[in-house]
Amino acid sequence: MSETSTVPDVSTLSISQATKATFAELYFQHTFLVFIQVGSKRVLCPINGELIGHAEDVMIFPPGSVVTLENRPVLDHNYRAVGVCFPHHMIEAIFSNETSRAKPVGIQLLQTSSDQACEILDTIQATLKDERLPQPIRQHRLLEPLVWVKHHGIQLSPHEDENPLSKIRRLIETDLSHPWRSSEVADYFSISESTMRRWLAKSGQGFAKILQNTRLEHGLSLLQSTDMPISEIAFNCGFKAPSHFSDSFRKRFAIKPSEIRKVEDRAFFDRLCLISRSLAN
Repeated sequence: MSETSTVPDVSTLSISQATKATFAELYFQHTFLVFIQVGSKRVLCPINGELIGHAEDVMIFPPGSVVTLENRPVLDHNYRAVGVCFPHHMIEAIFSNETSRAKPVGIQLLQTSSDQACEILDTIQATLKDERLPQPIRQHRLLEPLVWVKHHGIQLSPHEDENPLSKIRRLIETDLSHPWRSSEVADYFSISESTMRRWLAKSGQGFAKILQNTRLEHGLSLLQSTDMPISEIAFNCGFKAPSHFSDSFRKRFAIKPSEIRKVEDRAFFDRLCLISRSLAN
């Protein structure tokens, strides 16, 4: 697994998952492009329905998306993808001439040639690694992927929706290990707790659920993109004990944290069975 690469404007996340799993109600804070490399990804989008992306496809998640998705490894190989996160001001720079729409565009799937997707991803990664590049050139090159997806008909809104859910999650993410309380968060936004409850009513989630989901989804990201021990991930995400993290993770995603990384080598198991049967005969 690879570490996250980041500059002030763009960040990338190398994702690896050994076991097929479905993750419900995942929240995407920013525009997120997923370059699928091995395996497939199934997404249930409230707007566009079911989408299935395969190796060499690119999935585009607009900011504020809440979706259910399933990462599907293939036999003897982990699911692998690279996610690229773009801040809003870069979306605005490319899509500023887009007219306001009555409804969000939802998740979108870009199916193109493998050479095109690989070239775009290579450009992003090479730009992020090259510290010698002057900042204006770096910014220009990192806008190219957005020009590319727009050229292929992808639509993104230049109008940022600063909803309460987004604001509170952003605050929590500044320090996931902090023991956040609803009163503290309400004070931060200079409102009362009762006002904040009404404020959050539109999202369908109370503060406790938002806090728990933010921590668990960050834990999922660390499991998929780093080699950090699960115990360290638990404390990093604000859980007092690894067992509490594991129990909460399994309750939320119906899978143990260890199974995200564990390779189920069915081929090896099948060979072992054949050897056992031949020895018995």
